[in-house]
Amino acid sequence: MTDRIADIWGERTPHGSGQAWPERMDQVLAEGLTDGDVDRWVQSACVLCSNGCGCDIAVKDGKMVGIRGRVQDRVNRGRLGPKGLYGSWQGEQHRDRLTRPLIRVDGELVQTDWDTAMGRIVERSKELLASKGPLSHGFYTSGQLFLEEYYALGMLGKAGIGTPHMDGNTRLCTATAAAALKESFGADGQPGSYTDVDECSAVFLYGHNMAETQTVLWARVLDRLDGPNPPKLVCVDPRDTEVARRADVHLAVHPGTNLALMNGLIREVLANNWIDEDYISQHTANLEQLRSVVEPWTPEKVAETCGVNAADVRRAAEIFGTEDRVLSTVLQGFYQSAHATASSCQVNNLHLLRGMLGKPGCGLLQMNGQPTAQNNRECGADGDLPGFRNWENPQHVEELARLWNVDPGVIPHWAPPTHALQIFRYVEQGSIGLLWISATNPAVSMPQLERIRHILDKDSLFLVVQDIYLTETAQYADVVLPCAAWGEKTGTFTNVDRTVHLSEKAVDPPGEARSDLDVFLDYARRMGFTDKDGQPLLDWAGPEDGFEAWKECSRGRPCDYTGLSYDKLRGGSGIQWPCTDGQPGSTAQPEGTERLYTDGEFPTAPEYCESFGHDLLTGATTGETEYKATVQPGKAWLKSLDYAPPHEEPDAEYPLRYTTGRTAYHFHTRTKTGRSRRLNAAAPEPWIEMSVEDAARAGCQEGDIARVTSRRGSLEVPVRVGDIRPGTVFAPFHYGYWDTSDGGAAAGSGTGDPAVVLKPDGGRHRAANELTITEWDPVSKQPLFKNAAVRVEKLRSGDGPSKAPDTTASRRATGARR
Repeated sequence: MTDRIADIWGERTPHGSGQAWPERMDQVLAEGLTDGDVDRWVQSACVLCSNGCGCDIAVKDGKMVGIRGRVQDRVNRGRLGPKGLYGSWQGEQHRDRLTRPLIRVDGELVQTDWDTAMGRIVERSKELLASKGPLSHGFYTSGQLFLEEYYALGMLGKAGIGTPHMDGNTRLCTATAAAALKESFGADGQPGSYTDVDECSAVFLYGHNMAETQTVLWARVLDRLDGPNPPKLVCVDPRDTEVARRADVHLAVHPGTNLALMNGLIREVLANNWIDEDYISQHTANLEQLRSVVEPWTPEKVAETCGVNAADVRRAAEIFGTEDRVLSTVLQGFYQSAHATASSCQVNNLHLLRGMLGKPGCGLLQMNGQPTAQNNRECGADGDLPGFRNWENPQHVEELARLWNVDPGVIPHWAPPTHALQIFRYVEQGSIGLLWISATNPAVSMPQLERIRHILDKDSLFLVVQDIYLTETAQYADVVLPCAAWGEKTGTFTNVDRTVHLSEKAVDPPGEARSDLDVFLDYARRMGFTDKDGQPLLDWAGPEDGFEAWKECSRGRPCDYTGLSYDKLRGGSGIQWPCTDGQPGSTAQPEGTERLYTDGEFPTAPEYCESFGHDLLTGATTGETEYKATVQPGKAWLKSLDYAPPHEEPDAEYPLRYTTGRTAYHFHTRTKTGRSRRLNAAAPEPWIEMSVEDAARAGCQEGDIARVTSRRGSLEVPVRVGDIRPGTVFAPFHYGYWDTSDGGAAAGSGTGDPAVVLKPDGGRHRAANELTITEWDPVSKQPLFKNAAVRVEKLRSGDGPSKAPDTTASRRATGARR
């Protein structure tokens, strides 16, 4: 195997259209070990991006010592990316691991036992429920737990406490995926499959830097591009990413103008009659409104608004309109930008106009940003009702109440679920007095960090954080709970294309750390949550009980798991839902389902749909009455919206557009990848990217230290002079403060003093979200991380090039000095 830091995607195994992706096993063992040294291999799947690659964990003497890809798995055929190879088990074996609970005493976090820690949580929880009621509690979770843990959290929050204040950091990365699928098709769930890469004749990537966010999937695309009949490739991204460098058409739009581009592409497809009129007539509704919305968006108007060439707009539309099998993928460039849901719905509309759904190579993947984000949405830990049920449908609420044996009135359904930014607003206002954060780090990942720090530091807030390390967020907690990580617990999770994997426990967690599931079950028992018959609300003995309970919750719903079991998931490949047992409420699909909507029937019937829809401009719910009066059951919606500029545009004071994103070598806020020696060495510190022209105007050369300022905060980081469109500044969002000089790598050590300040040092900021705006899409409520106005000023000369990677989209521009 090549060095996968330098060669991110590994050796090529080219294949042609309709051919199976060849196998290639990637493997890393601890230094000095060989296969013969391994005691046993334990089945799992990688959790360091949303791809969900099947893998096996090497165990020796009770410790994880290696990882290999599973060649029989449909997702990766044996491949792993750099994060999986070098950051999975390695990122969990650092001396910083939390091994005992911590409580705050006289302003400091000190170690304690589990009874004391849980006792404090339960005491405060009961006090608040007695004095303020269930709206005093909020839960903010992750895209990295297991299905069984999300379902337990959803049950205890909705049926135990009865709070609508539940969401996950999936709101930051994948909420628009769910929203767009609901608006167009009536329910969540990706229509396409990764195997569509092997069948397509064109690939469109909308705001999706697949080469860095899903390295193994990009390797699959590269193998098609290097094969005998490569697909055409179209990329929408303001940066010159590896995707853009291989593209036939690169549309380097201004951040915030995606909807204008999409309206223009649809106009061209309609104007040239590149549509399937029979499919549209039989399977869609709202065509005439769509026509009227997009009609003004000529290629020339798109070019003027988006900063691209009109000829490129025409060529991209021609490729979509004339190729016979098109695969589309969408990610943060659309989701975290202005008009997020409307822009993503227009991608859905292109596929509906051409009848390109449910057929090999005609895939649509509204991508996730995290490995288990799909389960968060399915199980209701993000605020939605479990099983893709509709909170506005009384029958769905009653069905869930019967399943849980609780009064329907306990389950919050009187208003929309509370989204993450509103949860933090309620904390700020004081109505939420207990906030429980699991496996996420909002002190680095949320927008406008100065405000978030003040919220987390409020005296009126009792903050519970469960994690594997003492993160920047955990530093503010009243109670910190040490949890088991990947490989230290058993559970299932589902990736972007609905593939369900089983991850078996390989080793014991360190010290007294417990699985997140054990923590939730313990809390439910201590709180005395019961059903109507006085029986425990959560009577599970372990994760497999949770999975079996979830299967019944999913029965008959779009995400039906009833045909799956732990035994069925052992030994082979992951399996795609719906996978059903054929019992009442489901048809028999015992081997899973590769693609959705093969028959052109969509889950839009009022009694079944997950959502009655929203106004794309205001976010107002359509409501049951209007929905029933306008819906054509079984047909998809061609929803559309006219473009308007983002609320914050560049001006004389802040002349540049600011956007954030990811690098191939880090995940989320570097909790694990920053503790991997090889990954951290590849991208050790933050940077900003500027074009050659913008850097020259600011008087900056490669490696100089600059201050980037928005209306909300500033960064002081090195400059990378790169191939990004002029007028745009990019910063990776991963970097916080736990590994700064005064935070130290020993912060949160299970044996040392955890009381370390993990906050900006003397006002010198390096977290990208110091600058971002507290604004969100009206439908998905996803923050707009890619729409801010900034200025850049040089602070001092650097002593060499920045440490930004030269192997990815961040590489230096040709001719950039130093």
